[in-house]
Amino acid sequence: MASYLYYLVPAVGGYALTSLYFLKNPHILHKKKQTAFLCTHISHRGGCGERIENTMEAFTHAVEVGTEMLELDCHLTKDGHVIVSHDENLLRQTGHDVTISSLNLEELPSYKETLEVTFKTGHYSTGTDKNFALLEDVFRKFPHMAVNIEVKENNSALIEKISDLVKKYNREGISVWASVESSIMASCRKMNSSMPYMFTLKRGLQLLLLYYTGILPFVPLGESFLQFYLPQIFNRTYIPDSWILRNSLVIYLIERLTLRKGMFKHLKDRGIQIHLFVCNEEEDIEAAFAAGATGVMSDYPTLLSNYIQRHRHAT
Repeated sequence: MASYLYYLVPAVGGYALTSLYFLKNPHILHKKKQTAFLCTHISHRGGCGERIENTMEAFTHAVEVGTEMLELDCHLTKDGHVIVSHDENLLRQTGHDVTISSLNLEELPSYKETLEVTFKTGHYSTGTDKNFALLEDVFRKFPHMAVNIEVKENNSALIEKISDLVKKYNREGISVWASVESSIMASCRKMNSSMPYMFTLKRGLQLLLLYYTGILPFVPLGESFLQFYLPQIFNRTYIPDSWILRNSLVIYLIERLTLRKGMFKHLKDRGIQIHLFVCNEEEDIEAAFAAGATGVMSDYPTLLSNYIQRHRHAT
């Protein structure tokens, strides 16, 4: 046994030191990614705490108060229009139990007068605009604004139409593929590989495994953005549906495992941006930047803008 340890200990020690060296100096092995934009201010669903989510009024307001990226979700109508909407079923947003894919554009109902802010329980937003927005209208009105496009369904027609619109408006450098599902992301990447893209849930878990095993410094990464929940919002501003995420010990472990400054610095040194969400209180915004986030996503763009202006040096 002692003879094995004689070789094992130096080998493990050498590996650990080598991994740590390249973790702190990734430029030796990897060319730094160059994205077309760097954003610290991201508006979730267009800033749905201050205006009705995903409406042109919400997007306009967010841009006016200083957002640098609009986050939105897309679905396809029966007659082939790309609609900006978080949900495919419209019950929560409109009170009508119908799906976007079952309706033509002119048949879409209006938003409710007020909507609860998903990530700030008990708080509601309203606005004068109750109409669903077209993705093309967003692109047309904000030609230079970065847009994070989350795709929730593996629908080739939807993905193709999104890609076509991105190409039509020459936005491939400032439009980002986002999805939790790796299979959907694969379809998005196959349709348009020129757009930067996010880590999926599976890839995020792989990233953590690579980091904790010391392999991360040696592995190439195609993604340009890492985006995930700030754990401390759970069971405070946001009450999750999953029972396991209502356990304080689980949230504590997630926080300890994911908010790693060493990993974040390594990713940033490789040109990968880190966005934490959904931060709807100043203490959460502060915690996200303190953890090493390059950008923060909020439902309250004015709150986020005011924080950034007061703490510009730190952010």
